[in-house]
Amino acid sequence: MAMDAITPKDQIERADEIKRPSMEEAMDAVRTLLAWAGDDPRREGLIDTPKRVAKAYQEFFAGYEMDPVKELSRTFEDVQGYDDIVMLKDIDVESHCEHHMVPILGKAHVAYMPTHRVVGISKIARVVEIFGKRLQTQETMTAQVADCITDALQPAGVAVLIDAKHQCMTTRGVHHKDVATITTQFTGVFKTDKDLRNRFLRFAGQ
Repeated sequence: MAMDAITPKDQIERADEIKRPSMEEAMDAVRTLLAWAGDDPRREGLIDTPKRVAKAYQEFFAGYEMDPVKELSRTFEDVQGYDDIVMLKDIDVESHCEHHMVPILGKAHVAYMPTHRVVGISKIARVVEIFGKRLQTQETMTAQVADCITDALQPAGVAVLIDAKHQCMTTRGVHHKDVATITTQFTGVFKTDKDLRNRFLRFAGQ
């Protein structure tokens, strides 16, 4: 299977195939990196750093243990005839670049056009959070959020816009600290209806 065809389910299954190191093995790896950086892992200020880093990684990458589709499994059909955009603005994006393992920080704007059911709004934000807590490229994450909502809710369309800064670009390499990356994914009516798509972009402040 091509890398660009990997689904969230595939990611979880592949993660299950890999023997996860123990906490102590993870801490040893951090000690190796500290020594490789030129410091002494045995000095007082670094004694507890391996444990702190391992625990931080558990939090940073908790999305591998979560199922975003499950978050969208409880839906509601009684919406009193509502038939317009459901949109969440300014969802915090906290992820890590899969190329350098440094933070990607920004905002996500997500909308869908419901057909016969809606989902609790917090669950949309939760989907963004789950995909964010994995090693990512912004392009992949944008598509994953849109695909997940499409598969789970079968809406008339989905729109996703992520506006983020990548610390692999701001703190290393070219050092352009003010450059943001914007990615979008439109499906269904958001892709075919220019006016609807423009409404979404206006709501997102673009």
